Amino acid sequence: MPSDPPEPRAREDHDRAAFGRRGAAGETFDVVVVGAGPAGASAARAAARAGATVCLLERAELPRYKTCGGGLVGLSVDHAGIDLSRLTRTSIDQLTVSLDGRLTCTRRRPGRPMMSMVMRSEFDQALVESACAAGAGVRTGVHVTGIREHDVADGPVTVAVRGGPVVLARVVVGADGTSGRVGAYVGVRLDQVDVGLEGEFPVSAPVARRWAGRVLLDLGPVPGSYAWLFPKGDVLTVGVIGSRDDGGALRAYYADLVRRLGLDAVTPLHDSGHLTRVRAADSPLRRGRVLVAGDAAGLLDPWTREGISFALRSGRLAGEAAARAAAGELRALDDYPRRVEVALGPEMDAGREVQAVFVRRPGLLHAFLAAVPGGFGLFGRIMEGRSTVANQLRRPGVRAVTAALTR
Repeated sequence: MPSDPPEPRAREDHDRAAFGRRGAAGETFDVVVVGAGPAGASAARAAARAGATVCLLERAELPRYKTCGGGLVGLSVDHAGIDLSRLTRTSIDQLTVSLDGRLTCTRRRPGRPMMSMVMRSEFDQALVESACAAGAGVRTGVHVTGIREHDVADGPVTVAVRGGPVVLARVVVGADGTSGRVGAYVGVRLDQVDVGLEGEFPVSAPVARRWAGRVLLDLGPVPGSYAWLFPKGDVLTVGVIGSRDDGGALRAYYADLVRRLGLDAVTPLHDSGHLTRVRAADSPLRRGRVLVAGDAAGLLDPWTREGISFALRSGRLAGEAAARAAAGELRALDDYPRRVEVALGPEMDAGREVQAVFVRRPGLLHAFLAAVPGGFGLFGRIMEGRSTVANQLRRPGVRAVTAALTR
């Protein structure tokens, strides 16, 4: 059964208690974080734990709906830093894999969950509450319109807000998503843009039982695309993702998937689309005293497009660097891009390699998951966080094989 959502925090009262006043023109914080998703909440929590005064700005009111499959891989669970027991709708130990609706095969790992399913609204709210518990303040309904750094070396960074006074910061962390203001200010460059289409469908108890503990991955007809079904109790999250250039074909694929699943007569609770953007390998992660993390930095897996684990990890690194810089250790700003590259760069490079193979030869991935001895077990270990694609590509001969498959 679905768990109860977390109780919402009285945010305005918390802000007043944390800062003594609200909305004063020119109010200065050590760290201002823009965006209260996983990257922003993780950054705010890390900076507050390091002793910085932190203001977390979020455009929407919380909790808010977020277009996302809501599947937490092992790395996300490890880095969330919160109790997930009340948030987890389903633990996944089964995978059904198909190739554009054909060659369907179900594999099981009884008692060995690969993923946890959550509602993003509940997950994000819990992360924000953990940041508040660490000492950060949160302000919702705040639309950031621009960032400006002053000529004075130690002058504050101005965060312009629509319809309100500016907020000043010694360091800013941008975690405001793929189309946010902070990524544009830093100059984030992208080399892959995908579109995801997704719906959340309420289902009957028999249908919910049929999918309990089991996800569907369908390798799609559009090059580099795939579809998913993620069970969350009495709600099924269904979606497809692929290159933005193939938007029309992806819409047809999504409609066909919903029909095949027998959900075309069901009115979804939410039905939306979103873009995922992958940073170019040499894209900046910092400009002056402004850092970017998570989707705002284009940090996600180019193959699976999984971004929550990347957001949590890069957010923590950004928050730690921001707190150190605000305390006078300015070299932490230079260290941040290097630390991100060390932690996440190999995974993103590996994801690019696998995606290149997947675009050319989707049947190979299907055969690997459905028929190759050990393939499904390896997939499960990667989902659990016990291994990574990057580690597998380091094995002798594996990289040569992937290179040959993309020629």
